Amino acid sequence: MPFDLSLSYPQWQGSGRHQNLPRGASAAAAVCGQYAPLVRVPLGDNNADDAHGVRRWEAIFAQFRSAQDMLARSGARRILTAGGDCAVDVAVIDYLNDMHPDLRVIWIDAHLDANTTQTSPSGNFHGMPVSAILGRAPEPMRPFLGTPFDPARFHYFGIRVGDDGDWALQRELDLKLLDPQAIIGGPVHIHFDLDVLDPREFPYVAYPDGDLGVEDAIALVGRIAREADLVGLTVTEFAPSDDNEAHEGSQVIARLCEAAIDP
Repeated sequence: MPFDLSLSYPQWQGSGRHQNLPRGASAAAAVCGQYAPLVRVPLGDNNADDAHGVRRWEAIFAQFRSAQDMLARSGARRILTAGGDCAVDVAVIDYLNDMHPDLRVIWIDAHLDANTTQTSPSGNFHGMPVSAILGRAPEPMRPFLGTPFDPARFHYFGIRVGDDGDWALQRELDLKLLDPQAIIGGPVHIHFDLDVLDPREFPYVAYPDGDLGVEDAIALVGRIAREADLVGLTVTEFAPSDDNEAHEGSQVIARLCEAAIDP
């Protein structure tokens, strides 16, 4: 099913290893813009202050509000997003959860991303988006978010790495792993962090902790798209070190998009 909108959301301020994310976000946007009309979230301030337990908070919050405004004005029901760091999905999932009340989220990632401002060792917001959508966002963000996402409709796939706070929230909310054999139905949003991929096949990431093969990843996205109503796909954390790596990695992103649209 085609997407209505491609959202370029190049936020890098949530990452602890952000040096190559702008190049990756630009390359990812060039790919995603081939599949739906592209709109761009303005990039936040490079020198934004830390606040509320989050590094570079002001830039992150400004981009979050810009993305919310752009999505609200678009009226789109199917969103393809090119990140940026993982935290770009807070605004996207909040929007799709309002648009599709029985939305399911499949979080494909090597990391749990479930720290809070109280448990994060680093204050990097790309380690907090799962907790944010589940009702544990930084206090100033909460009035701008809708109903917290239902943990029963959230599933992880590919997770390997987490801090104590990540695992504590996973246990507290009983966040499940996706059963590879289960039939997936209803409206679904896929969060796809490229660091879930095996770095021997896809080394263009800042946190090479995954072990998922590229072909297996493409097959999984295609299966979800066949079985469910895929209303969102967000690709994040693309961190190529040069233009050649950007070109190579972009081919994998294009294949993920193709699998989502024409499974």
